Amino acid sequence: MDRPIVAIVGRPNVGKSTLFNKLAGKRISIVEDTPGVTRDRIYAQAEWLKYNFTIIDTGGIETEGTDVIISQMRRQAQIAIDTAKVIIFIVDGKEGLTPADREVAQMLRKSNKPVVLVVNKIDNLKDENNAYEFYNLGIGDPITISASQGLGLGDMLDRVVQHFDEDENYSEEDENIKIAFVGKPNVGKSSLINKLLGEERVIVSDIPGTTRDSIDSYIETDEGKFTLIDTAGLRRKSKVKEQIERYSVIRTYTAIERADVCILMIDSTDGISEQDEKIIGYAHEMSKAIMVVVNKWDLIEKDTKTMDFFKKNLQYNLSFMPYAPYLFISAKSGQRVQKVLQIARQCYDNYNKRIKTGVLNDVISKAVMMKEPPVVGTKRLKIYYVTQTGTKPPTFVFFVNDSSTIHFSYERYIENQLRESFDFSGTGIKMEFRERKE
Repeated sequence: MDRPIVAIVGRPNVGKSTLFNKLAGKRISIVEDTPGVTRDRIYAQAEWLKYNFTIIDTGGIETEGTDVIISQMRRQAQIAIDTAKVIIFIVDGKEGLTPADREVAQMLRKSNKPVVLVVNKIDNLKDENNAYEFYNLGIGDPITISASQGLGLGDMLDRVVQHFDEDENYSEEDENIKIAFVGKPNVGKSSLINKLLGEERVIVSDIPGTTRDSIDSYIETDEGKFTLIDTAGLRRKSKVKEQIERYSVIRTYTAIERADVCILMIDSTDGISEQDEKIIGYAHEMSKAIMVVVNKWDLIEKDTKTMDFFKKNLQYNLSFMPYAPYLFISAKSGQRVQKVLQIARQCYDNYNKRIKTGVLNDVISKAVMMKEPPVVGTKRLKIYYVTQTGTKPPTFVFFVNDSSTIHFSYERYIENQLRESFDFSGTGIKMEFRERKE
């Protein structure tokens, strides 16, 4: 089950990005006093009480003007609203109620979605009375907060999670292996899924963008039970739209979040794009299991070195995930398609792999003996003990003398030793370093 989505909307410069950064726990959105700085929907994970959810920061909704950027921001805010389970409508308590607030409220009423009205910039008690005029919007009782100071956020989040379903904990646990197919439009994601399913389950068209949302299909094979998630293609942006069209990716991001295995599909006739690198980079940051499928390989004129050359070029561009396997296929002719789920299953098994503590410590001890940690400042790293604390992805906690002495090159060395010893090909892994309390 997808995490519920909470969209933060409002006119420009009311504090949406400041609130978003507080909820996300880090500074993701650019925060400036200039209206319209956030022209994108930006998303992050947040949690409150027992709930995990996705928050979306939107560009401010300009109700007037026909400027192309303004109209795009308005349209993409509408997409966020349509996608959301709950909407946080944020207004400016210092500036007061404006005609633009009324128009945004009217837009939200049409959505028929639960709306939590939030009056921001109430930095002290004497400003509390500023909230009363917002009752005139007719969308419920306003909650006062100060996003910059973190005041009132608990009451606001209590109101938000009231609209989540009590009997659903969004744990996403089921027995099916979830595979998300990601990539640009028209690379053959839907064609491959149809080939795997053996039926025309997903619409296939040469028109980019045919798949407008994430679509789930289910299949059971000798390799296991799978949920195949077909995502909307991520369009290559023209220079004119570079700043205003980053919006069609929310479903792809949420698909990646709930997937076990992410398959980046690349058109062999086009090669890899910067957008491909960004989207699979997100899966890498989440330490998902990952494989790369190069489609339309039947259209390439080949000699004995063509595949190696193409693969080396991809590995250069995707050097941040050297663990990912590559497969060259033709979804149209069926060439090597039978290997897709087979390799995806191998990636998943490594993603779900658990190592015994004794064996794990033996490997790390030998690794330290072969290559001693460097001195950082005046101290040298000591690893006392390591244990695996979880799977999906494999997560390892190292108990050390001083976490500030961990050099990135030595951390990479330790990761390589784990991968060589236990075969974590096809999956990201997480390593945490904690100081042992004496």
